[in-house]
Amino acid sequence: MPVPAASVIGFALSRLLRRIAAHKPAILGRLGAYQSARFLIDVIDGPALLLIEPQAQRITAWSRKRPLPPHDAAIRGQLAAFLAMLHGSEDGDALFFSGDLEIAGDTSAVLAFRNALDDAELDLTEELATLSRSPFDGWLRHALALAESRTGYPLTRQEI
Repeated sequence: MPVPAASVIGFALSRLLRRIAAHKPAILGRLGAYQSARFLIDVIDGPALLLIEPQAQRITAWSRKRPLPPHDAAIRGQLAAFLAMLHGSEDGDALFFSGDLEIAGDTSAVLAFRNALDDAELDLTEELATLSRSPFDGWLRHALALAESRTGYPLTRQEI
């Protein structure tokens, strides 16, 4: 079952996913046959599991206390590893081989998912800021830059 308290987060993440798909349609195309796959993202230091359904452009938060939702592939790791892979500050393959990110299920689907993220060159700060209007977009960029410097989590795309 979805996490009731996290329904707002799931809605916001789904809106973000739809925005990314609209502005970077190649990300879905890069998934190829795996566009209809369901990806379970387990950020182990986070409050809930995330089920990503690319074709439906939906992200749903799931309680850790409930049985796992049906999924085709799963990726598990700490938030820092997911953010490092998303923003290109760490090589996705290296994170998988080192065990920082663990995979289960259809490994071909996971590879397609990782490649789609790499090719999209997403920047979480910019994607979130574009959901806001001035002056909130500027405040959000500033807040995320501050959070990035204080936590060490990469919240913007890294050019390496």
